[in-house]
Amino acid sequence: MSVEWQRGGDYEDIRYELSGDGIAKLTINRPEVRNAFRPQTVIELSRAFEVAREDTDVGVIVLTGEGPLAFCSGGDQRVRGDAGYLEDPGSTNRVGRFHVTDLHVQIRRLPKPVVAMVAGYAIGGGHVLHLVCDLTIAADNAQFGQTGPRVGSFDGGFGASLMADLIGSKRAKEMWFLCRRYDARQALEMGLVNTVVPLERLEEETVQWCREMLALSPFALRLVKASFHAREAGVAVLQQLAHDTNLLFYASEEAQEGRDAYVERRPPDFARFPRRP
Repeated sequence: MSVEWQRGGDYEDIRYELSGDGIAKLTINRPEVRNAFRPQTVIELSRAFEVAREDTDVGVIVLTGEGPLAFCSGGDQRVRGDAGYLEDPGSTNRVGRFHVTDLHVQIRRLPKPVVAMVAGYAIGGGHVLHLVCDLTIAADNAQFGQTGPRVGSFDGGFGASLMADLIGSKRAKEMWFLCRRYDARQALEMGLVNTVVPLERLEEETVQWCREMLALSPFALRLVKASFHAREAGVAVLQQLAHDTNLLFYASEEAQEGRDAYVERRPPDFARFPRRP
C-alpha cells in the first residue's frame, strides 16, 4: 500500500500531492503550530480542493496534517484579530477573515469522497475539519475535542449540527460545554471516526480505503454523497449565520479574553463577564 507521492502544485501553508492512481492528498504543513490554520492556509486548501475536483484523474481526496503530532489544532490564535483572522498581523491590511466556514461547505458539496487522515490533535477548528470530511481514519495517538468556549469562540454551523448527528445531542453538548479531550478509542466508540489503527499504519490504511473506493463507480459515489448531504441546505444557511455572528463576537471583550489568555499561556478570566439572563 506504499505510495510515492508526486507534487501537484506550489503552496506555502499546505502540500498538494498525487498518488498516480487517483488519490489527491492535501497536507496542512504548519507543524510548528500543530498545523493550526491562518487565512492563507484556508485559502490554499480551498484552491487545492478545487484543483482536485477538476482533475478527472482524481477520485478520492485525503486531508491530513504534517507530522505525527497534529492533524489540525484549529485557528491560529496568534493571528486572530477582533474581527476575524488576519492575513498578516504586521501589515496595514487589518480586515479580519473567517473563510474556514466556506471551506466546510466546499468539502460537503465536493462530488468526490474526502477522507480525513488524523494523527495527534484534531482540536477546535481542526476537529470540525475532520467532522465535515466523509470518512475519518484515526491513528491510535489521535486526540479529539472542542475548545471554542475556552478561547472565546464557537461553531454554530456544521461543528454543532454534524456532531449532534454523529454522536447524539447530549454527547455533542458535552464536547462543546466542557471542552474535554477524547482519545481515539473513545472517538471510535462514539462514532466520531470510522476506524483506529497504529500510527505507523495510518497512511497505509487510509490508502487502502481510498483504493477500495476507487474501484467503485465514481458517479454512484457522487450520488451517494449528495444523497447523504441533501438535507444540509438549511445547515449551510446556519453556517453563514454562525460565520457572521462569530465575527461580531470576536469584537467583544469576552471573546478577546479567551484569545489573549491562550496567546499569553494563562487561564482565561471569564468570571468578570455577566451570565446574562
